[in-house]
Amino acid sequence: MTARYLREEHHMFRAAFRKFLEKEAYPHYNDWEKRGIIPRSFWAKMGENGFLCPWVDEKYGGLNADFAYSVVINEELEKVGASLVGIGLHNDIVTPYIASYGTEEQKQKWLPKCVTGELITAIAMTEPGAGSDLANISTTAVKDGDYYIVNGQKTFITNGIHADLIVVACKTDPHAKPPHRGISLLVVERDTPGFTRGRKLEKVGLHAQDTAELFFHDAKVPAHNLLGEEGRGFYYLMEKLQQERLVVAIAAQTAAEVMFSLTKQYVKQRSAFGRRVSEFQTVQFRLAEMATDIALGRTFVDRVIEEHMAGKQIVTEVSMAKWWITEMAKRVAAEAMQLHGGYGYMEEYEIARRYRDIPVSAIYAGTNEMMKTIIARQLDL
Repeated sequence: MTARYLREEHHMFRAAFRKFLEKEAYPHYNDWEKRGIIPRSFWAKMGENGFLCPWVDEKYGGLNADFAYSVVINEELEKVGASLVGIGLHNDIVTPYIASYGTEEQKQKWLPKCVTGELITAIAMTEPGAGSDLANISTTAVKDGDYYIVNGQKTFITNGIHADLIVVACKTDPHAKPPHRGISLLVVERDTPGFTRGRKLEKVGLHAQDTAELFFHDAKVPAHNLLGEEGRGFYYLMEKLQQERLVVAIAAQTAAEVMFSLTKQYVKQRSAFGRRVSEFQTVQFRLAEMATDIALGRTFVDRVIEEHMAGKQIVTEVSMAKWWITEMAKRVAAEAMQLHGGYGYMEEYEIARRYRDIPVSAIYAGTNEMMKTIIARQLDL
């Protein structure tokens, strides 16, 4: 069933984007996984063809497109492979901070190049000692004339190696009570003195996605790189986390659908005891359970997308979608590998990659335990 928020122009856009990916991504993806990074040349091609930040206003080089275009892009990228998650982060998570809270000068300076792929973005919240507990980050930014002097460390930063612009959450008032009122957002540019990158982190999955540590040692960030108002950073983060978590749910839903398709195809081709594996009732029941879970996930996430596009505050529903769909996708991955038998454990089969890529979706953008905490707060317990 086609989602109600998708119109003819979205289907045409999907067909064009899929054709682009069939030429520029699918043939190269395994090589990118081995090399451990998505080349910047691919980002540039995405930009040249209008596939980066299409929602950006036309006066900054965008297409002024609705969120349904972002849904299409995220779904089609996930079908290629989960390591392309950094593009969704750039498109629909980081760049919106600039569009929503940036000054006109900041928008003119950065947004056009975000659209072309000349600038790749990242957001730096997580620290070695602070993940879900954002209010207790320790990175500081002290005002000194026309600059902020930034000191601290960030980790697990998606696009950390490629990033040219990094939205950094930091404490501009370490003594604020409550602590979250002291958080501000600064945009740190690639050549900022005192800013360095650590190693590219070796992960269980998402091998082609560049994740890195970032270090700030008396980094001099121009005061005019402050995003929005000083002390409002925590509130900006909370406002944007709804879309970030929805993007994660969309990707996990798509991954589950891909894994089911791979498994269904495999069991119909594979034979055992003189019969196709798909003819065994136990296999049919397991596939029926997977298909049901996936259909429920699709119905719910499409409804949440519609409400998000309508501008509704649906933090609770997005939290539900994020935790339930990512957990469902993990279950599908485990069942899919089991039904592939020994071949499912071989790297030459796509399901092996999918199996190791999906678990992190239950961790980033807020752990699933945090999602349940958010939901519980709304239950009047």
